[in-house]
Amino acid sequence: METTRITEAAKEAGFVAVGFTRPGTPPFYDRFREWIARGRHGGMDWLSRHAELREDSGRLLPGCRTVISLAYPYGPHKPATPDGLTAARYTEPGKRDYHDRLRRLAGEVARHVLDRFPGEKTRICVDSAPILERSIAYASGIGFIGKNTSFIIPGYGSYVFLAEVLTTAALEIPDPEPLECRCGSCTRCLDACPAGAITAPFSVDASRCLSYLTIEHRGPVGPETGDKMGDCFFGCDACQEVCPFNRGEREKEPSLPPAAAILEMDEKAFGGRFGKTAFSRVGLEKIKENIRAIRRQKGA
Repeated sequence: METTRITEAAKEAGFVAVGFTRPGTPPFYDRFREWIARGRHGGMDWLSRHAELREDSGRLLPGCRTVISLAYPYGPHKPATPDGLTAARYTEPGKRDYHDRLRRLAGEVARHVLDRFPGEKTRICVDSAPILERSIAYASGIGFIGKNTSFIIPGYGSYVFLAEVLTTAALEIPDPEPLECRCGSCTRCLDACPAGAITAPFSVDASRCLSYLTIEHRGPVGPETGDKMGDCFFGCDACQEVCPFNRGEREKEPSLPPAAAILEMDEKAFGGRFGKTAFSRVGLEKIKENIRAIRRQKGA
């Protein structure tokens, strides 16, 4: 079966889960529109744009007949400075930004499809494209959405990046069987959220989420936010760290310069150290502001 060969090619590229589905309205689309209408997306206005594209991933590639969902793991250890400040695991500061890496790796899968189906077309999507990645991955049967709204793959947890390959090739795909949520009565993620951003199971108010406030939000980081950040100056993994589906590694990896050194950086030094990493999209001043907020909270 062709999907078996594509799955093998994806696994060789490092993806830990591969699923297939047809384009169309993804699961939970109506809930997404309601979430937007209630303003729970904070200042991320791009999420409210191109709603017609998010409603049908096939519109991103005319003639699309198959969507391949891919999941790639990121490191379980927290990047840390020698003096104990941390960043979200997905940043992997020793590597290029994940958008670049995933496009390249998904490109290997796309080339395999085109080799098998000459004349067809493909399009690679990472999370910057107007596509409901978690819903599509859920529809493909590779995992489920947890109460913290993270996508969870049994056996791997939620420390994964998602990407998609859209193609006009009409692959013969098995009927996907979406996985039921396996969270049961567990509420660890809700209880652990420092900012109370998980307002109910499967409902996150992004405007209160520390990941949003320390990365996407362009306003100042106020004292109230600084009080909740703990040691993490970039993002937040709290709701994932307590999830039983993750393996529980909390070991810090000393892969960042000292906080004082970051605060002393100019744009040239920052570009030389972080210019091709996930930190580059946020910029030096936002990162300095986050570190200062933690220092104020600690009285440093």
